[in-house]
Amino acid sequence: MIHAWQVDPVGGMAVAAALSVVLVLFVALVGLPRDRLTPRRRRILSALRLAAATLAILAMWRPTLVRTETRPESATLVVLADQSRSMLVADAFGGQTRWEALRQTLADAKEPLERLRGANLDLRLYTFDADLHPLEFTDGGLDLPSTPDGRQTAIGAALDEVLRGEAGKRLLGVVLLTDGAQRAYAPRDIAPQTPVRRLADLGFPLYACAFGQARGQGQARDVAIKDLVVNQTVFVKNELSVLANARIDGLVNQDVPVQLLFELPGGKMQVVGTQELHASQDGASLPVEFDYLPETPGEYKLTVRAEPQPGEIVTTNNQLSTFVTVLRGGLNVLYLEGALRVESTFLSRSLDASPDIKVKYVHLAERDPKNRTLDLKPLLARGKYDVYILGDVDSAAFRPDELKLLAQSVRQGAGLLMLGGFHAYGPGGYYATPLADLLPIEMNDLERQRYGEPIRTDVHLRGPLTMVPSAKAGARHFVMELAPGTAANREAWQRLPPLEGANNLGRNHIKRAAQVLAETPEGKPLLLSQEVGGRVMAFAADSTWRWWMGGHEAEHKRFWRQAVLWLAHKDEQTEGSVWIRLAQRRYAPAGRVEFAAGAVSPHGDVVTDAEFQAEVILPDGTRRPVRLTHENTEMAGLVAETQQAGDYTLEVTAMHGQAELGRAKARFLVYEQDLELDNAAADPTLLASLAKMSQAAGGRLLAPEELPALLDELAKRPIEQLVEREVKETPWDTWPFFALFVGVLSVDWYLRKKWGLV
Repeated sequence: MIHAWQVDPVGGMAVAAALSVVLVLFVALVGLPRDRLTPRRRRILSALRLAAATLAILAMWRPTLVRTETRPESATLVVLADQSRSMLVADAFGGQTRWEALRQTLADAKEPLERLRGANLDLRLYTFDADLHPLEFTDGGLDLPSTPDGRQTAIGAALDEVLRGEAGKRLLGVVLLTDGAQRAYAPRDIAPQTPVRRLADLGFPLYACAFGQARGQGQARDVAIKDLVVNQTVFVKNELSVLANARIDGLVNQDVPVQLLFELPGGKMQVVGTQELHASQDGASLPVEFDYLPETPGEYKLTVRAEPQPGEIVTTNNQLSTFVTVLRGGLNVLYLEGALRVESTFLSRSLDASPDIKVKYVHLAERDPKNRTLDLKPLLARGKYDVYILGDVDSAAFRPDELKLLAQSVRQGAGLLMLGGFHAYGPGGYYATPLADLLPIEMNDLERQRYGEPIRTDVHLRGPLTMVPSAKAGARHFVMELAPGTAANREAWQRLPPLEGANNLGRNHIKRAAQVLAETPEGKPLLLSQEVGGRVMAFAADSTWRWWMGGHEAEHKRFWRQAVLWLAHKDEQTEGSVWIRLAQRRYAPAGRVEFAAGAVSPHGDVVTDAEFQAEVILPDGTRRPVRLTHENTEMAGLVAETQQAGDYTLEVTAMHGQAELGRAKARFLVYEQDLELDNAAADPTLLASLAKMSQAAGGRLLAPEELPALLDELAKRPIEQLVEREVKETPWDTWPFFALFVGVLSVDWYLRKKWGLV
C-alpha cells in the first residue's frame, strides 16, 4: 500500500496561496476589544477564529490522501440467446428449428455452466429479441421459453445494454447464440459492430455461435409482393400503370394467382385485374403489371395481392398497398406546332407547372400531310382532349378530314386556341377550312402566305407591342386577371416586356359575337374570344416567352393557365384549394412520415397568409394534432407515431381570418410486416466478422457443438485476479469536516452573543 498526499487548490496555487495569506493576516491583525473581554475570553475567541480559518484554508487547498490497494476481482461471463421468431425456421441440423438446436446446445452445456457458476464466476444469462430478458439458472437447467416469439432481433442493442450494465467489471467473455441476422426498428437498430468494437477495445472476447442457413427458409413456400410502383396522382379515365415484383419460393412450376384491387367510393375493395404467375425456378422474382382506368375522382386505396398458398408460413408479405389520388377535371391539352420556336418551349413549360394540366406536344413538320406517318384522327376525336392549341401550323399540314374532326370536337365543347405566326389565320389558309366558322375573325384568300415566298409585312404588326386588357371586356375577364383590382391589374400588364410582333387581326373583320380581351395601347386587337359550343381564342402574338425571360415567370404561368382553364370551362371555380403532399404513401412501422401542405387560389397563386391546422387519424380512430412549421411558402409537418399497422388519414384545414379557405385529406398506410419471417435467412457471415473484431482477445466463431468445450476451457482460466486500484480519500469534503467547521462558527457566535459583542 503506497501513501501520498496531493492537493487540488481552488482556482490554482496562486489564488489559494493569496487567499490563505489574507485569512492568516485577518486573524493576526484584526484584534478583539480588550476593554470588554478578559484575557481568557480573548484567547478562547482567538483560538476559535484560528480554527475556522485553518479549516477554511484546508477546504481551499483540498488535500487528498492517495493510496493503492490490491484486491481480488472475480470475472463475469455473459450468455445471450436469441428468442426472436426467426429462430422458428427449421433449417438446423437434422431438420430441427433453430430454437430447438439452440435449446439442445444449452442443454448440452448445462454441466460446464454449473461448474463455472460454482467457481466464483458471475454468470449472467439473458435471452433477447427487441429487448434484453434476464434468464434464471435453476437446478433443472436454464428456464428458456418454449417458443421464441420476439418480433425483432436487436443484436446491437442487446450487446450495448450488456456493456453498459457490466461497466467497470472484468468480462471473461460474451457468448452470443443467434442466427446472426439483425432485424430491428429504431431506436433498437444499433449496429452490432459498435458495441463489439468497444468490447474488443476493453480486451474482452466475443464468442459467436451461429444457427441456421444463409438461405433462410430453404424450400418453405412463400409468395412475397415487392417493389410496388404506382403514380400517386392520375386524372379521371387516364391509364394508371401498376408495377410490382413477386418473389416465389417453394412453388416451382405452379400457378400463383395475383390480383389488383382498387377501392370503390364506399370503401370496399374490388378486384379489377387478375393474372397468373408461373415460376420456373425457386426464388424467382417475376414482374407483375396491371393497367387500370379510374373513373371517379377522389383518393383510393390500391392493393396488389397474391393468394395465400397452402403451406405458407408467412402471409403478411403476400400483398402491398398504397394510395392513389384521382384528380377531378384534369385537363388534357393537345398542342400542335408547325415550327420549332421559343414560344412553344416556354408555353409548354408554364402549362406543365400546373399539376392538373397535362400537355401533349406534337410537331407537324411535314408540308405534305400525305407523307406524315402520324394519324391525327384519334387525337382529334370527341372527348380525347379538353383544349387544342394550334401554333404556327399551315392548314396544308392537315388532311381534310382532320380539320373537320377538330371542328366537330370544338362545337361539342372542346376549347380551341390559335397562336400567332407566319402560317396562322389567313396567311395559313384557314379561311377555306372548317375552322373558319369557329375563329372570331373573318379571313380571306388575299392574306395567303405561300411557302418559299418572302414574308408578307402587311398582315403583321411590327413590335415592340405592349399588351394590356381591353377597356370593355378584358378589364374584368378571368383570362386577363394578373392582379386584383382594375388599376393594379393594368399596371401589372404594363410592367411586362413588350411583344416582338403579332398578326394584324384588326385588318380583318371581327365577328359580331367575338370579344376583344387584349389590345395594344393604340387599340390594335391582340386577343379575341368567341363561344361556338366550345370556347375559341385567337391570340395574335407568339413571343410571350419574353415575359418569362424578363423576370415575370409567375405572370406567364398565370396567364396561360387561366387561358386554358377558360377554354375548358373551368373558370367558374371560385374557391381556392388546400393541398397535402406526401413523399410516399407506404411506410414501415415506426417510420417518419414527412409531408408538406399549402393553399392556392383559383388562379394557381400561392396563399401565403393563411393559418393551418393539421391532425392525423390513427388506424384505431384516435386523433392526434400535428405540429406544422413554415418552410418558404409551404407548411411542413411530421407524423412520428406510426407504430400501428393500418391506414392513417391526415387532415389539414386552412383559415384566412375567420373564413375557411378549405380543407384537404390524404391517406397513407403503415404496412403490416413480420420483420423476422419476411426474410428469415441466417447471417453467419455477420457473426464471423463480429467475432473476428475481438480476435486479439480470443474471440472466435463457434459451431453449436463446440460450446461445451469452450466453457470447459474458460473454467480452467483464473476466475479471480489481483487488481490494483488507486483509492483517494478526501477528508475535506466529508460531512464530519463540514460539521466541525459549522460547529466552530456556531460556538464563536454563541460566545460573542453571550459576552455582549453582538
